Amino acid sequence: MTHEEWLDRAAAVRLPSAHHIDGADEPGGGAAFPVRSPRDGRVLIEVADAGEAEVALAVSAARRAFDSGPWPRMAPAERGRALVRLASLIEERREHLALLISLEMGKPITDAHDIELRAAITTFRWYGELAGKLTDEAPHVPADALALVTREPAGVVGAVVPWNFPLTLASWKVAPALAAGCTVVLKPSESSPLSALELGRLATRAGLPPGVLNVVAGDGPTAGRALGLHPGVDVLAFTGSTAVGRHFLRYSADSNLKRVWLELGGKSPNIILPDAPDLEAAAATAAWGIFFNQGEMCTAPSRLLVHRSVADRVTEAVVARARTLRVGDPLDPATEMGALVGEAHLERVRGHVEAGLAEGARLRTGGGRILAGSGGAYLEPTVFDRVDPGARLAREEIFGPVLSVLAFDDVEEAVRLANDTEYGLAAGLWTSDLGTAHRVARALKAGTVWVNCYEEGDLTVPFGGMRQSGNGRDKSAHALEKYTELKTTWIQL
Repeated sequence: MTHEEWLDRAAAVRLPSAHHIDGADEPGGGAAFPVRSPRDGRVLIEVADAGEAEVALAVSAARRAFDSGPWPRMAPAERGRALVRLASLIEERREHLALLISLEMGKPITDAHDIELRAAITTFRWYGELAGKLTDEAPHVPADALALVTREPAGVVGAVVPWNFPLTLASWKVAPALAAGCTVVLKPSESSPLSALELGRLATRAGLPPGVLNVVAGDGPTAGRALGLHPGVDVLAFTGSTAVGRHFLRYSADSNLKRVWLELGGKSPNIILPDAPDLEAAAATAAWGIFFNQGEMCTAPSRLLVHRSVADRVTEAVVARARTLRVGDPLDPATEMGALVGEAHLERVRGHVEAGLAEGARLRTGGGRILAGSGGAYLEPTVFDRVDPGARLAREEIFGPVLSVLAFDDVEEAVRLANDTEYGLAAGLWTSDLGTAHRVARALKAGTVWVNCYEEGDLTVPFGGMRQSGNGRDKSAHALEKYTELKTTWIQL
């Protein structure tokens, strides 16, 4: 569709405003909060605000659905067929959901439609198809006994997801939890609740029994805390900041010791060696990686580590790309970088830019607010070089389109700089030497290492971090480990 057609769709779109609990819309207790679009600063709609009562209602619905409902007792293949139906409904509503995402968090409509929705559809379909193919174990034991090891659904899952990929990250939690036979209470970010509320409605249309997937909108300190502390929640899965992840661990300790799975922040290094197979491609990918999704990604390659012999060449290419990147209205299909999620976040990112200048880094391009007359939260693509490894630019997660370039002299220094962080989510490496690729990949403290690429993947491979980037894994069959319990049955013959 054209820009004008998307604008027409936005003007006429019907937006959800109620929680989705026990298979029906639930307006809650009357409290509401505004959802403001970062593209122009306007309030899109007032959405029901979940307090402790609404969270308790959702958890009770999920508890009933798990303890006495049909979902955990269905044949896994039947659960899988329901998830495949849900994937098909998401595909039918793809344009509508993409529009909601673009409006609520500022993602370019092309990325929302082509990338985010593709990921959500693929995830529900993949776990739906996997559900009926899982097997239990019968270990070899002495001949006078029989041992069975079965995987059983863990119970009620609380899933708390952020605003940067509202449907992708929700699907990474919800789909494997449902495939395992769990029931779910999903709490999206208060900045991006619309697409998640619509997902709850679609799940009911797909035939998921009441209470199997509940969606509540509300902020972290109230709704998130209530979910984390609720004794009826057996598993809590969270994606977001490391600081908030610590809160969920405390909530677990203060309640029922629920299992907590965390996918947290990152300060990912992207290492370019002089023998990279294609320096131009490496530079182009480095620029794409930091500016994609406005840099609002936990895996964003925000530290570009370049061998000194090619640092100038690579940096110039990245700067040139930053200066030609098309920043604008997320509803314009030609836009390459949209708005940051909101005014407060824009000011936070600008604070990091000011800190970088104060610390002596060299600003090569960007750093300023643009399109202020639109009312939206737009920032220029920003590149710093001559960044000190101890500076805030090199150590703190900025979560915006701000790149720090650091030069190194040899592979050992590159690895040391890459690992000089509290995080361990992802890393990139560009080299033509197979031995170097293997040695450096093993040495890097990161859950994912991309070699001669960045942000590539598939549902078959796990995703998650080390260190203060979290624990557990999303995606792949390994994600089911978070939502199941192993039970051993020993039968003496």
